[in-house]
Amino acid sequence: MSDRFCFIDALLKRPVSRTPVWFMRQAGRYLPEYRQIRQQAGSFMNLCTNPELACEVTMQPLRRFRLDAAILFSDILTIPEAMGLGLSFKEGEGPCFQHPLRSEADIEQLPRIDPESDLRYVMDAVRLIRHELDGKVPLIGFAGSPWTLATYMVEGGSTRDFKRVKTLLYDRPGLMTRLMDKLSDAVADYLNAQIAAGAQAVMLFDTWGGVLTPVDYQNFALKAAHKVRQRLNTGEGSERIPTILFTKGGGQWLEAQSQAEFDALGLDWTCDIGQARQRVGGQVALQGNLDPITLYASASTIRERVADVLNSYGKGTGHVFNLGHGILPDVNPANVETMVEAVHELSPAWHQ
Repeated sequence: MSDRFCFIDALLKRPVSRTPVWFMRQAGRYLPEYRQIRQQAGSFMNLCTNPELACEVTMQPLRRFRLDAAILFSDILTIPEAMGLGLSFKEGEGPCFQHPLRSEADIEQLPRIDPESDLRYVMDAVRLIRHELDGKVPLIGFAGSPWTLATYMVEGGSTRDFKRVKTLLYDRPGLMTRLMDKLSDAVADYLNAQIAAGAQAVMLFDTWGGVLTPVDYQNFALKAAHKVRQRLNTGEGSERIPTILFTKGGGQWLEAQSQAEFDALGLDWTCDIGQARQRVGGQVALQGNLDPITLYASASTIRERVADVLNSYGKGTGHVFNLGHGILPDVNPANVETMVEAVHELSPAWHQ
């Protein structure tokens, strides 16, 4: 595989000449060209559901920076929207569902969706992006994890305390398991449809796994993520589709995560990546994990912190450089370029 696909090679722990780099939310509000097209679309959902605009937004950061992967521009809440929960986005408040899950009947009546028809706009976007990329870099597809989707669906939107969804888990664990099973099927179907449409790697965002107790994380969030992984049509051998699991706040469970059959684990910035590498014993690749706030610092500091992450991981393949969470909307794009170029310049020394 050519060096332009070093992202795939690193995920599969093949030798690479340098550490690949991309970052979460790399297509977004920190770019003036994104803000312009977002205004043109009229709303965030209009932007997500228009394949041509979603393709354009996906391509924008690749025109600015020497990135090693594109990631589909979409939202993690497309599945509950397709299930009929009525998704909207309120300025300054985030996502909101008109029909949150409030009863056992609500959960039992959730429909099984067909991604190719119910979420056709996502699959059309994947196909358009693959055509536009023309083999330059691979395309990452993604979905929200079953647990993370459940938090929004039960709470009705964003939350600070996760009161409703945790109460459901504590009082009705059997019903929560039923919800996890339904969402595991939906997420697996969705990611498989993205793979069929052309996604060359897939990532599961378990944004809220870190709010759970250790036993509940294992029994609900991680178990459901593993079920998703077992159903993915990733192929085998040298051409298989790599898979990534990212659990924000989940660094204490890396050993368990490494048994869930994903090719790579994403790390937030609260983990030392070198220690994480030792803990997983080489079983999986690691992705991360520069603190996103570093991008507000000086250029020299950004370079130093990039070097710290590379140095902590050490020599050899199996590392994809990324932020420890998504880029923030008011970051200066020049600082992003500093980070990307530092990875290009400094990382080859770790692969000689």
